[in-house]
Amino acid sequence: MSEVKLNKEQLSVIKKLDNSIESRSLEEFISSSVNELSLDNLLVVLKLSNALYRSGIPVLNDEAYDAYITELESRVPNHSYLTTIEPEVLIDSKTVPLPKKMLSTDKAYSFSEIKKWTDRLVKAGTEIGLTRDAIGLKVTPKLDGYAAYDDGSKLYTRGDGTRGQDITRVFDRGLKVGKDAGRGLGPGEIVINKSYFNEELNEQFENSRNIQAAIIAEKNVDKKVQKAIDDGACIFYPFSVLEKWTGNIEELLTDFEIILEKMWDVVDFDIDGLILETTNDAIKEHMGATRKFHRWQIAFKVNEDSAEVEVINIIPQTSRTGRISPVAELVPTKLSGAMISRVTAHHYNMVKTKKIGPGAIVQLVRSGLVIPKIEKVIKESISETPYIPNVCPSCETHLIWESDHLICPNKTDCSVQTENTLVHFFKTLGNNDGFGPKVIEKLHESGMKRIHDVYKGIENKFLGYGFGEKTAKNLVDQLRVSQLVEIEDWRFLAAFGVSRLAGGNCEKLLQHHSIVELFDVSVDEMVKIDGFAKQSAEAIVEGLENVKEEFFKVYGLGFNLAITPKQSEQSENDSSMAGKLVVFTGSMTQGSRGDMEKQAKLLGAKVGKSVSGKTDFLITGDKVGENKINAARDKGVKVISELDYLDLIKV
Repeated sequence: MSEVKLNKEQLSVIKKLDNSIESRSLEEFISSSVNELSLDNLLVVLKLSNALYRSGIPVLNDEAYDAYITELESRVPNHSYLTTIEPEVLIDSKTVPLPKKMLSTDKAYSFSEIKKWTDRLVKAGTEIGLTRDAIGLKVTPKLDGYAAYDDGSKLYTRGDGTRGQDITRVFDRGLKVGKDAGRGLGPGEIVINKSYFNEELNEQFENSRNIQAAIIAEKNVDKKVQKAIDDGACIFYPFSVLEKWTGNIEELLTDFEIILEKMWDVVDFDIDGLILETTNDAIKEHMGATRKFHRWQIAFKVNEDSAEVEVINIIPQTSRTGRISPVAELVPTKLSGAMISRVTAHHYNMVKTKKIGPGAIVQLVRSGLVIPKIEKVIKESISETPYIPNVCPSCETHLIWESDHLICPNKTDCSVQTENTLVHFFKTLGNNDGFGPKVIEKLHESGMKRIHDVYKGIENKFLGYGFGEKTAKNLVDQLRVSQLVEIEDWRFLAAFGVSRLAGGNCEKLLQHHSIVELFDVSVDEMVKIDGFAKQSAEAIVEGLENVKEEFFKVYGLGFNLAITPKQSEQSENDSSMAGKLVVFTGSMTQGSRGDMEKQAKLLGAKVGKSVSGKTDFLITGDKVGENKINAARDKGVKVISELDYLDLIKV
């Protein structure tokens, strides 16, 4: 740490809190290396820096404070400080019991930590009979304000989570509730509008937390702060009325960065992260809380450092999924303690439209002390036509555009993609066990680059690949299972990972053409099918051509494929389900959910995986949470039981 010097305000707060601590001692503690502090001195830093932060005069930023927390966790994992709420501090104020306990929120700084949290949700859901896709999620901004609780008659600070201070006086001063939502909505934060702060108050106050502390002052309120209250720039924002994203775990993990970008700027208030939580009351009750955190909730936070950097060149790089990433070579620049010389731009459309190339100046941000990213382009490239590659740098296959991205459609022969192609094939097939990512990695390292190579492993019984005898036998058995167990032809086709040809599009195409005929379908023929625009058709036709040789080698091994009925064979005119969008949820008693979905499609219905405003029926089996049912009804969806559905289709 660099040398720290406390100011008069900070010294005053510390003196009132702990007369035994000399200012010089605390300054020395904070200026010392974290791992050199004794346990007692480490706790002094944590407690007093928290008090200063809560008083609006911080001495440490979040990153530095968390470093002390991490050090304490490594020394005494079960220390009481780690299991208690960091209190909001109002010097000289009496505390009163809170109407409801207010806990802190556990933190995550990386996608992998978020993934681990969702895994815990899935485990909890399984324990109470909820499937992964039945677990609802909500993402809201994490306001960087002053935590408070409004019970309709009084407003309380969070305090230590069980006792806080009565600050109802702020409403008497004219403080408004966000979105004019009214009183009594429980927990929230006192915040100030960022635009207002920057225009009216930034010269007088160092940061917005100084304002928040001034708003709730017991006695005299600064005139400019009172004006901010009168102007409606300072408000109490209940969490329940915050802008939010809702969806399921799969949607969150797939679109995490998109959701992150979208939710980061939905409010004009300082935020220091996003709050992720489940919306399932049953899971909340089952997971419960520690003394400090709710287990069903987590805060995703980033620490950002930025710099303006010159671009030297843009180099194309093939990812394992086939996307071509534009890698910007930079003038080496130190950022958050690390020397950065390369960064990946978002996509090639950004390179093209923002003219990122030699001579461009970009703002580089390093979030969470991990991967740096280009935040914005300060100055465009001196080159009039930024270099956009035409062929894959790995296999020289012609590239195609997919939305903003350049894609290599060669899933089976592109050396960078082949391992991912194998993983995707067996995961999508889904009718056997044993061929997970680690096994695939081992096989790939041993020279198995294509799907049919793996099936050839049956011939030598997978001996000589570093597997034990029992594992090798299991792999042989599972490959045979994958060929014998019936799977839908659309799923088999989707397993080859052709761009823009996931399960839904495969099924649509196979309603018009057999799986063998499909490889001879032209772009013009494909665009005549509902749902296929010309650009998508061109990408699919080119992608099918690239996997054709490998497809027929694998297809020729003999798989038990259930053929998709042609559109003319489906009972569209006679069925009450014809044209309806239905979603099945819960455990079915009259057959598996897959069987029910297959039957609904034969009746002309469209089957969805999640409920939306366009869903016509939510068909419920056993063990379905009330939240999911109520959410569907709120969207105008008709909810019927499995037996009512069977009666409706007269099965």
